[in-house]
Amino acid sequence: MTGKDVPHLEKARQLIPPGTRINVTFLGNEDLGMRLAAARAVKRFGFLPVPHLSARRLSSRAELEEFLDGLRSDGTGEHVLVVGGDPARPHGPYEDALSVIRAGLLERYGVRHVGVSGYPEGHPAITDRVLWAALADKSEALAGKRLGGHVVTQFGFDADRVLAWVAEVRERGIALPVRIGVPGPAGVRRLMSYATRFGVGTSASIARKYGFSLTNLMGTAGPDRFLRALAEGYDPDVHGEVKVHFYTFGGLGATAEWVARFRAEPAAGA
Repeated sequence: MTGKDVPHLEKARQLIPPGTRINVTFLGNEDLGMRLAAARAVKRFGFLPVPHLSARRLSSRAELEEFLDGLRSDGTGEHVLVVGGDPARPHGPYEDALSVIRAGLLERYGVRHVGVSGYPEGHPAITDRVLWAALADKSEALAGKRLGGHVVTQFGFDADRVLAWVAEVRERGIALPVRIGVPGPAGVRRLMSYATRFGVGTSASIARKYGFSLTNLMGTAGPDRFLRALAEGYDPDVHGEVKVHFYTFGGLGATAEWVARFRAEPAAGA
């Protein structure tokens, strides 16, 4: 959710199981007050807030400390997700998520569990070699600071590719739990737009794997096929601890409703 989504969360909260982890994004057009208020709302409604820290958007060490101090004061900062962020150049001293982790401020302000990013389908601006090295370094840094952690992947449409990537994570000796990014139900045109923006597959491959109709871009698609394929291909001995993380492209309420319906289906399995 974003800082602006508090009313939507309030409307959808009866559909979301208590204790669900809800991420609070760190957008450039939202300020500290909005981020803190959103995290407080998540906690107030009975869920676990996971505020984002966007490394390259932080203008100074003082800004990071102010945010962490606010989270600690509200009791909403034990779990965070640290990402590099969209800006090509850092606004301050933190060039990537690893530099935030290594700064030593997270544990000082009461953070106990840190999520980091994973990219099963690669990154349009970062080589695979760099991505693998960064993931290994972040895993090592978290262990060195005795912080719990997990990996949240980019959203994807190809279950086979995602599962192969998770298997390689384990082969490389990275034991962090993985939360696989799943696009919530949304208009096909919007999903294709996000996929193009983040370099996730091609239109043809997405349509084939996810069940899109490229002749009906006005339709809506849900992740039914993707989740069932994940469930069928998942092997705990190969993939370790795996869960899912929903990106609410179609709206928080629509995603909560879809998940509730899917969980109630006898064949859900995922």
